[in-house]
Amino acid sequence: MLKAPYKDTPELRQAIIDTCKEMNRRGINQGTSGNVSARAGSRMIITPSGVPYDRMTPNMLASLPIEGDGEAEGPFPPSTEWQFHLALLRSKPDMHAVVHAHPVHCTALSINRMEIPACHYMIALFGGDTVPLAGYALFGSDELAENVTSAMADRHGCLMANHGAVVVGENLDKALWRMEELEVLARAFILSRSLGEPYILSKDEIDEVLGAVANYGIKSA
Repeated sequence: MLKAPYKDTPELRQAIIDTCKEMNRRGINQGTSGNVSARAGSRMIITPSGVPYDRMTPNMLASLPIEGDGEAEGPFPPSTEWQFHLALLRSKPDMHAVVHAHPVHCTALSINRMEIPACHYMIALFGGDTVPLAGYALFGSDELAENVTSAMADRHGCLMANHGAVVVGENLDKALWRMEELEVLARAFILSRSLGEPYILSKDEIDEVLGAVANYGIKSA
């Protein structure tokens, strides 16, 4: 596990690639539809557009300044979703990684334009009593970046209408962990609805959990 805050090194770039491969191995994502970024000092390192993960090498990743309007650097253009990756890193200086994917159950809920309510205490891993839904906008657009950043103003993850899901993490491992937990939560919510009306935890019950999960789960290096 690389220790955050990160520097732009071949090891960090390989860790980003490995995170992408691990998403697919765990069934969180498929093909090249997901993308991963990490904060490296004053720059963001992000997967390139349209390159299969098994062919990706560290030098192929793109680099963009987190502040300002500087151009991307690298032999390939950055992921088409770089706008919301950059917006999230700008708005959350304590977070060092962003993971976006199209997990099947998260995506199914997003297609139905549904957020995830407090159906399970693990909702607290995402910073509140819901996993919100970001409004639909064209992929790769400034509008989508605004929608995602707004939905995640006080959250660590959200669903994206008719699209997928995105999470942030204190490091790459924690971001990947959150994405996997989000897909499990989405699947459980969908299954519970097939059995009847889910019981939704109260605000007081979730507030109690929020005070207990600060150090829950995979540990930051």
